[in-house]
Amino acid sequence: MLTEEIINLFQPVLVQIATPQGTGTGFFLRDYDLIITNNHVVQNNSEVVISGKFIPECMSPVYFNDPKYDIAFIRVPQELDAAPVHLGTSRPVADGEKVIAIGHPYGLKFTATEGIVSKAKRLHNGLNYIQIDAAINPGNSGGPLVNSNGEVIGINTFIIAGGNNLGFALPNEYLIESLNEYKEHFGEMAVRCSSCMNIVTQQNIDGEYCPFCGTKVELPVLKKDEEYKPVGVSAVIENILTELGKDVKLSRRGQYGWEVKEDSATIRINYNENGFIVGDAYICRLPKMNIGALYEFLLKENYNTEGILFCVSNQDIILSSLIFEQYLTFDTGKTIFNNLFKKADYFDDFLIQNYGCLPRATEE
Repeated sequence: MLTEEIINLFQPVLVQIATPQGTGTGFFLRDYDLIITNNHVVQNNSEVVISGKFIPECMSPVYFNDPKYDIAFIRVPQELDAAPVHLGTSRPVADGEKVIAIGHPYGLKFTATEGIVSKAKRLHNGLNYIQIDAAINPGNSGGPLVNSNGEVIGINTFIIAGGNNLGFALPNEYLIESLNEYKEHFGEMAVRCSSCMNIVTQQNIDGEYCPFCGTKVELPVLKKDEEYKPVGVSAVIENILTELGKDVKLSRRGQYGWEVKEDSATIRINYNENGFIVGDAYICRLPKMNIGALYEFLLKENYNTEGILFCVSNQDIILSSLIFEQYLTFDTGKTIFNNLFKKADYFDDFLIQNYGCLPRATEE
């Protein structure tokens, strides 16, 4: 298959995964009716935020955790109208064959990188991985490694820090083993015991221990009450967002970042290491004409409003708020965020209609 055909085939089945700890990638296997990813992407979470080309952003439960093979399965929230992709099982992976790694590195959706298999079997911690030179980065974890026939041959799993394109993918043999063993437990929350390799479910778990060998196992669904709870400034921000009607679980982009929608506007909130809480709403883009009148209007608005201000970065018009953590209270934060959300939604249309500003490009 041509590279373009492979990318077009996989875009509809690729899934972005977000947890309070970070983001990663997954992919839908219709033959098993599951979303596949790495265990370290969803670790300690009984449900995660997922989104895709045909999946609106939603929470979905983690069905299966396999810490030994670093595999996890997530429930498919709806029927997907996408061509099926298949696991490559007809021939072994060969040194030197061309591969494509697909995922969402650093939040850059549907990124594909080409390379070759440097070594088809590279032993690491007792498992054989596929070593590749295709660039993979944070956020790629859990995405598919695809051969020239458009078949999944592995799961992009880790890189060597400081290495130059030293990536490793878990081969299909381990994934197929987990898929086949989970079949009889489909729909149940389950985990593989990393000692005896048996499947442990809510039905057969012995307290916190594997019923087969007695090793302590972590079944996230049984510790749902102990899952991530924000503290400090993050807790205040999430309480404010909840009060303003936002779903904080869907909004989280790591422990210190949130992304919320206010009708047509998207606002990103970040709590940075310098102690500032920054809210940025990218409104629209500068027009080619009438820029002087637009600048005059923006400067007047900055003079007349409190807690928020306009700025221009290259062609982007941004409406921002800035709060130092020491001055953040529930009441002040609620007032500032509410004002930012409402103004962002309002000016998103106002500047386009009255000053000829250009709409922002959206992800296709």
